[in-house]
Amino acid sequence: QVQLVESGGGLVQAGGSLRLSCVASGRTFSSYAMGWFRQGPDQEREFVAAISWTGSSTSYADSVKGRFTISRDNIKNTVYLQMNSLKPEDTAVYYCAANWQSIATRPSSNDYWGQGTQVTVSS
Repeated sequence: QVQLVESGGGLVQAGGSLRLSCVASGRTFSSYAMGWFRQGPDQEREFVAAISWTGSSTSYADSVKGRFTISRDNIKNTVYLQMNSLKPEDTAVYYCAANWQSIATRPSSNDYWGQGTQVTVSS
């Protein structure tokens, strides 16, 4: 069992930055690939970024490439999402997800989810 708790969301102006954190419980964190997803109002949950369990491989949605960076610290059981050059269309609830060993870009393929953290970007 893995429990995930996100933090770091908030209100920011367009062009600003935020760093989201997701702390995982459980002794097997380093065996899980981790991902970030988001869901805007009246929208489906969509993939944002993911990182392999070793941290050596990452994947990004086209909409965030060059602006967002995912990273992880397996000592601290934490995965991060650094978000720069934020746009109003990035406004959403951001969720952390864990999948056993392999990156999963489809929401339904992930094993565990956090409760989400709200990110609001004003224009």
